[in-house]
Order: sequence, then C-alpha cells, then structure tokens
Amino acid sequence: MGALVEIQTESFAELLAGLPLFLSYAATAAGLTLVYIVIYMWVTPHAEITLIRQNNTAAAIAFAGSLLGFCLPLANVIAGSVSLVDCALWGLIALIVQIVIYFLARIPMPKISARIESGELAAGIWLGSASLAGGLLNAACMTY
Repeated sequence: MGALVEIQTESFAELLAGLPLFLSYAATAAGLTLVYIVIYMWVTPHAEITLIRQNNTAAAIAFAGSLLGFCLPLANVIAGSVSLVDCALWGLIALIVQIVIYFLARIPMPKISARIESGELAAGIWLGSASLAGGLLNAACMTY
C-alpha cells in the first residue's frame, strides 16, 4: 500500500509541475481566439453576435463554422509547438488564413452578409462549411 501512495504522490507532483505550462498554452489559445473573434467581427459587414442574439440561425452556423475553422489549426499548433512563441506565431498564421477563407467564400456569393442578415440558411451553411473545410486543410498543412 505504501508503494501505491508513493506512485500517486509522484504522479500528482508531475501533474502540478506541468500546470504552469498548461495554463500558459491555455491563456495563449484563449487570447488568440479572442483576437480572432474581434478581427472576424470587424471584417464581416454583418453583426454576428447581434444576429445570434436575435435567433438568426444562419449567423450562428456561419460564426460557429468560422470559430471551429480557426480553433482546429490552433489546436494542432498547440499539440505540435515547441514553445509559446512558436504557438503564437502559427496561431496568427491560422488567423490570417481563416480571414482569407472568409473573403474566398464570398466570391461565389458576393452578398453573403446581406443573406445571412436576412436569415438565409444556405448562406450561413455555405460560409460555415467553407470556414470549417478551410480550417481542416489549414490544420493538416500545419503538421510538421
């Protein structure tokens, strides 16, 4: 029984030793995600949060797809990064790529924001899906 307590104590000590690094990466991820949300809402002509509060499903789908499309490569970067600086730099690249994906998704549907504002689900699904697909590919490209 004494050996079991000793093993559990060592595991707990190892857990506590890794906690600062975990918190650092979590804070970096949260900060990058917040920056992404602010920039995304600044770039898009429609007011995502206001529309979502008004129960606009198209806006919710588009925004959720965009957020997931950003967080997927960010999670991949966190899993493979060698430092917080490495994580932050690749996270910023993921942010830029996701914003570019928004502009690319507008090419076949130039009035996408107006359509999302009017609650057209097809527009929200298109933007959310394009964002998510772009994020998946972006995450795969960031595997190093």
